[in-house]
Amino acid sequence: MKIWSLLFALLFALPSTAEEHVILCGGPALRKWENLRVERDRHDRWWANFVRASTMRMDEIRNAYGEQSKITWIVYKKGYQLRASEDNKPYTTWIQEQATKRNARLIWINTGQQAINTINEKPNRSIISFDFFGHSNKHCFMLDYGTEVMAVASAWIHEKDLGKIRRGAFSKNAHCQSWGCHTGESMSEIWHSKLGLTLVGARGKTDYTPLSFGRLPTVNGRWIR
Repeated sequence: MKIWSLLFALLFALPSTAEEHVILCGGPALRKWENLRVERDRHDRWWANFVRASTMRMDEIRNAYGEQSKITWIVYKKGYQLRASEDNKPYTTWIQEQATKRNARLIWINTGQQAINTINEKPNRSIISFDFFGHSNKHCFMLDYGTEVMAVASAWIHEKDLGKIRRGAFSKNAHCQSWGCHTGESMSEIWHSKLGLTLVGARGKTDYTPLSFGRLPTVNGRWIR
């Protein structure tokens, strides 16, 4: 009996196979719009800021949770299609290749609601980490910014939409972080009130320059919870 008791104890101590990590990735601005702006206000000279940050986070997850950890990568497709046409590069193909290389499940979306639906379909308490890489302001994740109109978002998840996210999809101790600008100035508070979870967010602007040195984005201000 002691042997069976030990086996059952070990079984329940193992991580659930349903546990997974969700990464939401916004799209880049088009250069035709950004080049019209003054130098200090230009964004996304490199098309892959948010893609590279996502894959670096995947590598972090693999190192921390093991090679078999489940990762769902939700990517705003339209932004990369339009930037690919502008640059004459196969960006969506390259993104798919990165997902395959890292054994991540790639989900293309074109609206904030589609991203929310993807999260809501997850099993109960399965999401143990959530990361957002993309443009943002203190009130919303901007899935695009300056794609169809200069300095304007046409797809987003606003803090008013956070109540649509199914709270039960997240583990009670899930680590959630937004790597976009200003999220910590309002959205983090609403996230906590709607989902009962801390959302680490930036008070100030985030800087993706550290990607060139193998590090995740930093904040020109401070991270708050």
